Amino acid sequence: MLGTNALAGATSPYLLQHADNPVHWQQWTPEVLESARDRDVPILLSIGYSACHWCHVMAHESFEDEATAALMNAGFVCIKVDREERPDLDAVYMNATVAMTGQGGWPMTCFLTPDGEPFYCGTYFPPRPRAGTPSFPQLLEAISDTWTLRRSEVFDASAVIVDALRSNSGQLPVSARPVDAELLGDAVAAVLRDEDVDRGGFGGAPKFPPSALLEGLLRHYERTGSAEVLAAVHRTAAAMARGGIHDQIGGGFARYSVDDEWVVPHFEKMLYDNALLLRFYGHLARVTGDPLAIRVADATASFMLRELRTETGCFASALDADTEGVEGLTYAWSPEQLVEVLGFEDGVWATGLFAVDSAGTFESGMSVLQLPEDPDDARRFERVCAELKAVRDRRSQPGRDDKVVTAWNGLAITALAEAGAGLGRSEWVDAAVECAEQIFATHEENGRVRRASLGSHVGEAIGVLEDYACLAVGSLSLFQATGETVWLGRAQRILDSAADHFADPDHPGSWFDTADDAEMLVSRPRDPLDNATPSGASTITEALHTAEGLVPVQSAVRYGELASAGLARSAAILERAPRSGGHWLAVAEASLHGPLQVAIATSGDGSLLAVARAHAPGGATVVAGAVDSSPLFEGRPTVDGRDAAYVCRGSVCHTPVTTERDLIEELRR
Repeated sequence: MLGTNALAGATSPYLLQHADNPVHWQQWTPEVLESARDRDVPILLSIGYSACHWCHVMAHESFEDEATAALMNAGFVCIKVDREERPDLDAVYMNATVAMTGQGGWPMTCFLTPDGEPFYCGTYFPPRPRAGTPSFPQLLEAISDTWTLRRSEVFDASAVIVDALRSNSGQLPVSARPVDAELLGDAVAAVLRDEDVDRGGFGGAPKFPPSALLEGLLRHYERTGSAEVLAAVHRTAAAMARGGIHDQIGGGFARYSVDDEWVVPHFEKMLYDNALLLRFYGHLARVTGDPLAIRVADATASFMLRELRTETGCFASALDADTEGVEGLTYAWSPEQLVEVLGFEDGVWATGLFAVDSAGTFESGMSVLQLPEDPDDARRFERVCAELKAVRDRRSQPGRDDKVVTAWNGLAITALAEAGAGLGRSEWVDAAVECAEQIFATHEENGRVRRASLGSHVGEAIGVLEDYACLAVGSLSLFQATGETVWLGRAQRILDSAADHFADPDHPGSWFDTADDAEMLVSRPRDPLDNATPSGASTITEALHTAEGLVPVQSAVRYGELASAGLARSAAILERAPRSGGHWLAVAEASLHGPLQVAIATSGDGSLLAVARAHAPGGATVVAGAVDSSPLFEGRPTVDGRDAAYVCRGSVCHTPVTTERDLIEELRR
């Protein structure tokens, strides 16, 4: 029955899934850690997330088992954490897990002293011994025995790990190399050497969508005109769009492909992946006019608005990997099923179109739909997809994690605003506005941000750097898409708060991922590398870089200094590990391209604004408004009653232009 442990009042759907476990789960609080001291037992920390397949497996095998739960309850204070709600805890203990085992993943299983210091970490443990891995009950008993009989070994192990965590949480070194065209060229060349030219992507299986890296490469192409770079971007974009990782009939992308050809996905669909991919495909569509990119951008936005949008107008975190405990149950098809749904003629046509055959690409002869080639009949394709989607909608559906995460909604706001403005889809911009209004109404107060909410209940977890950074970038995107100054004011409020609470005062350009007044953990996390999502450090640098030219001089100086210092530190990543610096590459490319700002003094025509949005490179600032809407417009009026575009690169602004042709030429210079 729900409520047998302390998770019943959680704001995380993942935690609520464990509320009826016989395990006496607690949420992470200082009081719960104190209870471990009082009981003189270690802490068993389990970290996962709602869409995680193996998290559900371990829950069913161990956490729902009465005998295993009894061992956990007797020997440990058991704490359950949603990694998406507490990324600070996840970062610290994932680093510990990797340090101990050489790899990480979820579910994450860590044993801690009552002071929160890790002494033994792992991931999934089976209910019975398997291939050299002890069973979870065996592990519990061994840990309890060590704690009782050889406790000095526990504290020796924890001391080594904590020292390693603290030494590895230092700031990035300042590279001797400047962030210039040569460095970015070398970084891009190193990335291209890792490209899988035949199958798309970088490196081997499993393959994750390299969203931020593709955005950075696309911006590099816009600055340099490199046909080689654009070809690499197209290869990966097309491979992902045509593979099973892309939902061919419902839109949206799964988390990753288990193979190197993008065929079989791990079926969870994350908000952050789809937001980042919408931004990239929208940008690619705008720059190249590629029909596939246009179609994918439209399908991705439609998926987000249809399947992830909550009642409040914000966006849910994810769709689960499993349906009724089975991966792919909702999405996979056999040739017989296609014929049954579509009739013989359309069914046979569809099996060829979607690469479905009797051998199957998935399990039990089932296949995940692909689209190796465009259909020869667009109307037939639309009809077939609609019929298949209608039948699929009647199948059991994966669960949805309705948790609203500030950072990921910030990514969605940015993507919808940018793609909507660039592709002329005003309804996407409207959706971004609605989402942002709700986030600011519920998650933000006086510049301080909360991490997540569920329904009308805002969680206690305070925001981390990525929450501030993504919300600031989203607000600046809305200022450009709508021209409404309220978004500029909100962005500035968030940036000032982030600079006050997250910047490292001793090392300019370096950022902590947790605020200076957040709970003190065994180490204060900071990770400048871009991963599944851009790092908080690279994203806050993007926001500062964009805002610098839009705000009054005093703030502009502060923002510019922080952005320049952050970019200088990114040189170490771009030089040594460029695939882990995709968003840093994107920010650096925008900076090197000018930074480019287009201020359009307007009396209401709008034609120059449309041209600027269509032709300005990624990362450029494009704003239309009246003279008093932003410092960017000071001294830049309309010309003879006509709209005038002022194109500025760095601190140099060119003569205003009043025709579409002249603006295009100015942007191409």
